[in-house]
Amino acid sequence: MKRNRENMEIVWQTPPQRHDYIFRNGNNNNPNYYQFQLQAKNRWAGKTVVDLFADEFKGRNRDYYLKSGRIQVDGKTVPVSYIVQSSQKISHFVHRHEPPVMGLDVTVLHKGEDALTVCKPASVPVHPCGQYRKNTVVGILQAEHDLAPLFPVHRLDRLVSGLLILARSASQADIFRQQIESGAVQKQYIAKVVGEFPKEEQIVNLRVNFNAREGRSTVEVGDPDEKDSKTLNGKAACTKFTRICTDGKYSIVSCHPITGRTHQIRVHLQSTGHPIANDTLYLTDYVDNSSRRSFNAVKSDHSLEVNSNDNCNGHHEDSNEGFDIDPMCTNCPNLAPIGYDGSEEGLWLHCVRYSGPDWVYECPHPDWASLS
Repeated sequence: MKRNRENMEIVWQTPPQRHDYIFRNGNNNNPNYYQFQLQAKNRWAGKTVVDLFADEFKGRNRDYYLKSGRIQVDGKTVPVSYIVQSSQKISHFVHRHEPPVMGLDVTVLHKGEDALTVCKPASVPVHPCGQYRKNTVVGILQAEHDLAPLFPVHRLDRLVSGLLILARSASQADIFRQQIESGAVQKQYIAKVVGEFPKEEQIVNLRVNFNAREGRSTVEVGDPDEKDSKTLNGKAACTKFTRICTDGKYSIVSCHPITGRTHQIRVHLQSTGHPIANDTLYLTDYVDNSSRRSFNAVKSDHSLEVNSNDNCNGHHEDSNEGFDIDPMCTNCPNLAPIGYDGSEEGLWLHCVRYSGPDWVYECPHPDWASLS
């Protein structure tokens, strides 16, 4: 199945297709070709293309750019000695190894004229972002179900599983988003948290401040209605929590976010002293010391274990097929990119229900939601 790319024509940037995905050890891998495009800046004028890429794009060394032969200017392949002029369109073709994701199915729950709903597996991003292009819900739906174009109505963090609504048109997506922004949409999640969550409904009304550099949120204590306070930088946020069941070590909690801030449910649960039981980002520095002791007591058991059959009705079988080794690739023959060990896991946080003025969509509960 392996072929030598030196002797064949490379087809750049094909849409996601079923054979693009390679499943190994429970993970979905996706080596593929990608074209980066940019417009030459004025300060780049007069440089050779090899100097330009070696100076500006240091993810690969100078020797790679000298040998690759994959730089184009205005649509034509050029030698490394080519002198760049301002405003020219420069392209660079690379063999990309996307980070692996858990090899779970993206299960279609409802297919209508206006909307498609699916059960999103944990670890899979919704749409292309960062290093992810085809290893996304949108990419997998196009490859496996020939469903395109799709317009995500709301977002789920990459590590969160559950209900995802995708509109079939841009105009329908706008209708959904307007309903969400106006407060006409109710949302429900479930989470598995550390310790025995209180029996009474808990309402957390704490501002959430997201630090993009650190990739995490914190809560701010203060008057949530004090909009003009100079000491509060976070955004107003409110979540209602109701305990479904508990065994003393863990609790299954229903979560109703009234607002939609980044990591809102996760950081609000942390503030109660009952963080999500496998959320390593928020398991430290929560306020209830008794919950801290409870987590430490069970951490060595199975709080960080993830069952590949937890949600979305199954998983892919491992593929024994090889993939095309690119002689110029800095990552081949490895499947996962450098720095990824392939040990992906999902949060015990799952979206189960969205309801609007005249519609309701639901998603089955994952296996971890039962403590029996």
